[in-house]
Amino acid sequence: MIEFWLAVGLLLLVGTAFLLIPVLRGRRAQAEEDRTALNVALYQERLAELTAQRDAGTLTAEQFEAGQAEAGRELLADTEANGPSRSRRLGKALPLLVALAVPGLAFGLYWHWGASQQIASLGQQPSMEQMTVRLQQAVAQNPDSAEAWYFLGRMQMGNGRPAEAAKAYEQAARLADRAPELLGQWAQALYFANGKQWNAQMQALTDEALKADPAETTSLGLLGIAAFEDERFSDAVDYWQRLLAQMPADDPARESIQVGIDRAREQAGQPAQAAMPEPATQPEVVNKSMAAIKVTVDLAPEVKAKVEPGDSVFVFARAASGPPMPLAVKRLTVADLPATVELSDQDAMMEQLKLSSFPQVQLAARISRSGVATQGEWIGRGQAIPSSTKEAQQLLIDSPEQAQ
Repeated sequence: MIEFWLAVGLLLLVGTAFLLIPVLRGRRAQAEEDRTALNVALYQERLAELTAQRDAGTLTAEQFEAGQAEAGRELLADTEANGPSRSRRLGKALPLLVALAVPGLAFGLYWHWGASQQIASLGQQPSMEQMTVRLQQAVAQNPDSAEAWYFLGRMQMGNGRPAEAAKAYEQAARLADRAPELLGQWAQALYFANGKQWNAQMQALTDEALKADPAETTSLGLLGIAAFEDERFSDAVDYWQRLLAQMPADDPARESIQVGIDRAREQAGQPAQAAMPEPATQPEVVNKSMAAIKVTVDLAPEVKAKVEPGDSVFVFARAASGPPMPLAVKRLTVADLPATVELSDQDAMMEQLKLSSFPQVQLAARISRSGVATQGEWIGRGQAIPSSTKEAQQLLIDSPEQAQ
């Protein structure tokens, strides 16, 4: 956007220069013409003096002719140095007024008939409120999409509306067969919506989540917080140690969890732990090293004519068999394609849902005119691949979304 207006300003500066330079040159020519007139006046005065002296008998005819010739040579030398005079000139004020009016007129005409609104919107990302409205429209149009309800829940939590987030997570959990990850998110939203007061519903949700998945990290972290607030420090230590065991050794959040454990141990009168426990080998986590998959995304020829350069493109990976929520997401535009991106554990939508947490994943790319990740017009899907794959993948967006 800044580069565009700099280019516009430069072009206007060049255009204005074409008008101002002749004005400046005109002033110089005017000065030269004034000097020439002065030289002619001096010549005429000199000639009058010579004539008077000849008439008075002071000069002979030969001296008069010699003086006249000398004055003529001086006049000729002066006028040749100045060059030919301009026969016509623009008015002094008119070119200057036009030069000043050009930028204002150009901006006015462009704003009225040009694409100023489209240019102004380039590079602008929708606000949280705008994205929330779009997601609400998406779930209204497709109320059976667990993915749409999940994204709406995340957005509402980001907006500081845990009560609305809890309702969205409830719908997502219902549609996704009560996936443990969603039960944990639902319980967490309820906890903040209830002023951080624990109740039986939250306990039931976390119990259900941990029964289905003992390593469900949101539930473990939430139960640890609730136990600490209720001064059940030994329980808090137990939950947080189980959470710590699920986290990779290089996870930066491990340190803060360990601080919580040390504080709970101190409050419980237990001896401080010498070092953080190494993450245990869990059957649920199939790849402890960070997964990273490179994928090149492009448009099918029949799709290129039906999309706009500013349409959003969401490239994501989800578990081939598991929760419907994306494990990693990257956002592009149609103008960026073809493009190569890398989806990795660092792009995880949820801490407990990473590429490395599932044996197989499926890649997909969706074009969305509305900018909502769950709602699009065109899509391309790949086959299930191991999450540990190192080979570059290809995705072609070639199918209408509604046909999937």
